[in-house]
Amino acid sequence: MLRKASVPQPKEATRARSLYFLTWRWHFYAGLFVVPFMIMLSITGLVMLFDDEIEMARYQSILQVQPQPETVPVSQQLLAVQQAYPSHTVTQFIPAKALTLANRFSIRSEEGISIFVTVDPYSSSILGTIDRSDSWYQLANDIHGTLLIGDWGDYLIEISASLGILLLVSGIYLWLPRDNASRTGFLRVRFTSGTRVLLRDLHANIGGGLSIVLLFFLISGLSWAGIWGGKYVQAWSTFPAQKWDDVPLSTLTHASLNHGSEEELPWNLEQTPLPQSHDHSKMQASAHNHTSSFTFGIDEMVEKAKQLGFSQYKLNFPRSDTGVFTLSANTMSGDITDPTQDRTSHFDQYSGQLLADVTWNDYNLVAKMMAAGIALHQGDISILNKIANVLFCLSFILVSITGVVMWWIRRPSGQKRLGVPPQFENTHVWKTGLLTLTVIGVAFPLAGATIAAVLCLDWLLISRVEKLRLALQ
Repeated sequence: MLRKASVPQPKEATRARSLYFLTWRWHFYAGLFVVPFMIMLSITGLVMLFDDEIEMARYQSILQVQPQPETVPVSQQLLAVQQAYPSHTVTQFIPAKALTLANRFSIRSEEGISIFVTVDPYSSSILGTIDRSDSWYQLANDIHGTLLIGDWGDYLIEISASLGILLLVSGIYLWLPRDNASRTGFLRVRFTSGTRVLLRDLHANIGGGLSIVLLFFLISGLSWAGIWGGKYVQAWSTFPAQKWDDVPLSTLTHASLNHGSEEELPWNLEQTPLPQSHDHSKMQASAHNHTSSFTFGIDEMVEKAKQLGFSQYKLNFPRSDTGVFTLSANTMSGDITDPTQDRTSHFDQYSGQLLADVTWNDYNLVAKMMAAGIALHQGDISILNKIANVLFCLSFILVSITGVVMWWIRRPSGQKRLGVPPQFENTHVWKTGLLTLTVIGVAFPLAGATIAAVLCLDWLLISRVEKLRLALQ
């Protein structure tokens, strides 16, 4: 005996078809904007994943050293750098990650150009220089973050990442099986059913299967964005400097210690003010030549790093008479691979007193998620993490390309039309779809503004032109 409830009613079937095409229409609109950025982000991400390998291939002769039984004091190495570049200011010391690698000192010219000076830790011989702005990583990172056009590039990328969430949600709706026909290609790739079916299966199954991974990359990347990240999430996840007792604060933030677009300080500290050195009895001694005083303190700072348990770190030098020494080791800058070992410590440049200290335990929940998430995002946790991210980037490129090719095959040939999926008349309001658009629009302001603009464009222009064309046929 047949059960009537199992047979779709005409109105129900029409409504289901209308919702499907409406979702497809929004998936198409989101894809128009997102796909070029998705390909760009994946390609630049691949370049950044192989930063160490690329740098070694370019600068092997000035990065590799022959290990010796003893190293010379870091102060002697610093003195060699200062003598070789007397018109530059030393801003940072980075110890080598291996016995066969050179130490690095970052120096800044009067014009503001930062370069690495590589030094043999066993002889204090200067091996060469690396222009920090000339690295492939820096170029890829600048494209990845701003398209090389500053804030407007950051806004465009933020819109694309925000709309990527709409693309993801609508894609999952289209991917999940609704009937026997859609079940045929669910979690299967049909290689013998023609080009369109093959492309559809690759696009849908790879995109749907990696949807959680893509969401992770979008959210963690958006946390660096200027509006959603900088004004919303990062702002209320910033470590409060008021937790430090009786420490004078600078007008500069931790972000001032970053070199260019490199994110060297932890995400939740970038907007936190720096402490100030306040042992005023010794300030006068350094007034004549501030940089020269480092030769009397850097060895002690290296020793303090060992005592505090720093294995790999960056040591930022004071930038002024009230500046501080800053020891920093965190997963976001690739110093370490375990986010629970994150630590940022500030020292008075005159007395060596520990002024302020921030560890993993001081992070709030969102900051902890970011510390772990960014390390995963950048492939810094392990070689398996790096390999997985390479496969993810290649997969996102494949999903994007198959989507473009499917549109190209499906588009009306010989006509000046975009090939927007058709819109079926439906008097009902799709509450779930409307709620989804509203949530995305409110959570991500730039995406909300873009969605509103596309809705107006679709209603005022695209839909009406299509209706007029049909009426004139």
